[in-house]
Amino acid sequence: MLTSTWGFLKRHKRKFIFAGAFVGGSVYLLGKLAQRKIREIQEREAAEYIAQARRQFHFESNQRTCNMTVLSMLPTLREAIVHHLNSESLTTLLRSKPTNKLEIWEDLKIISFTRSTVAVYSTCMLVVLLRIQLNIIGGYLYLDNSISKNGTNPQAPPEVQQQYLSSIQHLLGDGELPILSHNVLLLAISLKQSLSLRDLEQYFHQIRTHVEEGYRGLTPKPLSWYMMPDEETTLAAQACGLTEKDVATIKLLNETRDMLESPDFKTVLSTCLQRGFSRFLDNIAEFFRPSQVDSAHTGAPDSLSHVRLPLAKIIPIVNGQIHSICSEIPSHFVQDLLMIEQVKEFAANVYEAFSHPHELEK
Repeated sequence: MLTSTWGFLKRHKRKFIFAGAFVGGSVYLLGKLAQRKIREIQEREAAEYIAQARRQFHFESNQRTCNMTVLSMLPTLREAIVHHLNSESLTTLLRSKPTNKLEIWEDLKIISFTRSTVAVYSTCMLVVLLRIQLNIIGGYLYLDNSISKNGTNPQAPPEVQQQYLSSIQHLLGDGELPILSHNVLLLAISLKQSLSLRDLEQYFHQIRTHVEEGYRGLTPKPLSWYMMPDEETTLAAQACGLTEKDVATIKLLNETRDMLESPDFKTVLSTCLQRGFSRFLDNIAEFFRPSQVDSAHTGAPDSLSHVRLPLAKIIPIVNGQIHSICSEIPSHFVQDLLMIEQVKEFAANVYEAFSHPHELEK
């Protein structure tokens, strides 16, 4: 058996040598090919990881810019609201002990509650709108800086950014702030009436219902209407002849309107308003908290639900809340809005959509 096998191997020795060389060579080439493929995969994964890390760093930096921009614009918003709803002149009149004191108090009641309500709405809108605008620009800037444009112009040059971001003036007072103030319908409450914190909560809930759902059959404006000039206003400018930068700005404005009409935006803004009015009432609640001396004297339990204040005492409290709501110094009110998880997720989604070329193509 061994003799026949050895004879077979001797007769076909050359074939086995060539076959072994072929197989060995093939294995060697396959090994080299596999190594090259593995190296390509590793290089691609490394490049993707670096790109993702760069994108993440740029996104986080952009969010810090968003926060600082919100804080920097709050004084302008506050000044616009105070200018339109000026209660300081009324408080000055009251100090002079006028004969129409009751009428001035009625006007002060309306202005105080209206401007605090408008401040909550406007601040929430500012937070969300700037998240949209700066993340759209941030996405485009990332593409401009990281992807070869083959000599084409950048999608968001500085002039376009400035022109685009100037549309925020529509919210900061040049646009529909007076109409938003007018839509805050106040219920008739006597100055002699005493209110609990629960009464105030229900009162502001009714005001929100009027603003967001309409009053006596009137169809309300969507909240996005107060945040940007409508498309007809933008399109009207096209008749005057547009430069290339104007066209790019209009494109950004239209993309922003698309975001403002999305269900995600409505959910995020609703969450901000809920948190904003909750924090606003928390601030007011501090003035309803009975002191230990009062609790011991009256024998009443130390609970906010048992405290009632005359409306004449509540008005100055509500009137002063605008300085906490629209404060450039990070307050609990602003910090609560900036730290809402839905706001962060929404900002990430906007940035993701505009920092990927294939997403923009969709």
